[in-house]
Amino acid sequence: MIEIKNISKSFEGRKVLDNISGVFEKGKCSLIIGGSGTGKSVLLKCIVGLIKPDLGAAFFDGRNFTDGDAEVKREIRQEIGMLFQGSALFDSKTVEENVIFPLDMLTNMSKSEKMDRVHFCLKRVGLEHAAKRMPSEISGGMKKRVGIARAIALNSQYLFCDEPNSGLDPLTSIKIDELIKEITDEYQTTTVVVTHDMNSVMGIGDYVMFLYQGKKVWEGSKEDILNTQEASLQEFLFSSQLVREMKKAVVK
Repeated sequence: MIEIKNISKSFEGRKVLDNISGVFEKGKCSLIIGGSGTGKSVLLKCIVGLIKPDLGAAFFDGRNFTDGDAEVKREIRQEIGMLFQGSALFDSKTVEENVIFPLDMLTNMSKSEKMDRVHFCLKRVGLEHAAKRMPSEISGGMKKRVGIARAIALNSQYLFCDEPNSGLDPLTSIKIDELIKEITDEYQTTTVVVTHDMNSVMGIGDYVMFLYQGKKVWEGSKEDILNTQEASLQEFLFSSQLVREMKKAVVK
């Protein structure tokens, strides 16, 4: 479980995050949604320690990651898997070498143990055949799957995904969502996904946090979201083709 308490962050006097709290539960896909510029990615970076919040803290199973000492932070970092928006693969490394990278950086495993883990992770995402390929030789969807394989290589207890469907076609996006959900269920990870994709929300959103102008203005389940009375969330929802179609279906 991850708990965030009263996180606030400003840049050059402009408040980007304003007193945000919430709980992301183990074994569930928690989605942070909102329009562009609402602070979603900044919040994610505050949680994983890439940005230091001005106020507040993130707790990983009771451990203060934001203000913890070096040993606590190292311990938690070894339990975090991160899928970046652009996959963030090393262009000069093969698929296999990309996945082994966190194992080289953060573990004392032997070479054979690392390779066993890499091959297991690639097989789990259906890419065992692509181990020796370069990132330039695979599709965008495959790059995302390599990113997921790298994210789970450390047996991650916490999985963070920043816009995992960015730049993907709808069918590939659904497959990536399904893979994230399968891994969350299978390994009982605490999974946090930043997205503006309503297909993802309605597909895998066990818990949804909606940000508007840097504030958390709504939270609930995907089942609750269609009946919200929060005006800013309604506006966001009705901009989605998926939700418009679902609303029409309900009316009929």
